[in-house]
Amino acid sequence: MTIKVGDKLPSVTLKYMNKDGMQTATTDDLFKGKKAVLFGLPGAFTPTCSAKHLPGFVTHADDLKKRGVEVIACLSVNDAFVMDAWGKAQNAGEKVMMLADGNADFAKATGLTMDGTGYGMGLRTSRWAMVLEDGKVRTLNVEAPGAFEVSSAEAVMKTL
Repeated sequence: MTIKVGDKLPSVTLKYMNKDGMQTATTDDLFKGKKAVLFGLPGAFTPTCSAKHLPGFVTHADDLKKRGVEVIACLSVNDAFVMDAWGKAQNAGEKVMMLADGNADFAKATGLTMDGTGYGMGLRTSRWAMVLEDGKVRTLNVEAPGAFEVSSAEAVMKTL
């Protein structure tokens, strides 16, 4: 079953890097009591993800914060080391939290999966963006396969 507007995020453990090294946190820990934008994409360092999706959220981070967003997080089925390196390469800094869903636990729990085996990528998260309030989904924009229209930073800002 795919997550939908009004649903609470499933409690899933994710990993990320910070100045103290690798960290582990649940979605409950990350989003409880906060207004957040969480977006998912098929892979770090992949073409659309690197040229458009993540850069849009880095560029518009201040605009999102002005609209009350406290956390902006990018999630992909990669390990925390890759997500950290990609965040550094994209100058995400403190603007966008880079979350690793290494085993696709979040992708599977939300039904937001993409089968990339034909491309040698295995099971991934599809391309999407959601606005969360206190861990509940307030908006959810899921892209059609191969599209990049409704999950951009600009599209999310229109929903705030």
